[in-house]
Amino acid sequence: MARNPVFVFGSNLAGIHGGGAARWAYENRGAEWGVGFGLTGTSFAIPTKDWNIETLPLGEIEKFVRRFLKFARARPDLTFQLTPIGCGHAGYTPEQIAPMFKEAPENVMLPDEFRAVLSPGDPDTAKDG
Repeated sequence: MARNPVFVFGSNLAGIHGGGAARWAYENRGAEWGVGFGLTGTSFAIPTKDWNIETLPLGEIEKFVRRFLKFARARPDLTFQLTPIGCGHAGYTPEQIAPMFKEAPENVMLPDEFRAVLSPGDPDTAKDG
């Protein structure tokens, strides 16, 4: 299994990868059950929900995002494909989450939803009206 790009998904601290991108990462990219943060297989979990599967406050998510970005900077040999974490089951909007990734290194591929918020005039992220 190729290591690049690493699939980055929203998780919960309990590491119960029961739905959405987390389920896909568990079934297809080696995300480990019980691991709610970090690199396992060819995936990286960033918690957006707590141990009880309740949505984390934005400030808590941001702490985990900072830890992820520090990891990504330390691993320039890897490319990270970020999903729009926090914008599915956690219920946040790209406008709330995307700014956490404004300092992402070049090896982090942002989803279109986040790029549209961070670069609003960019024709690569413009949507058909």
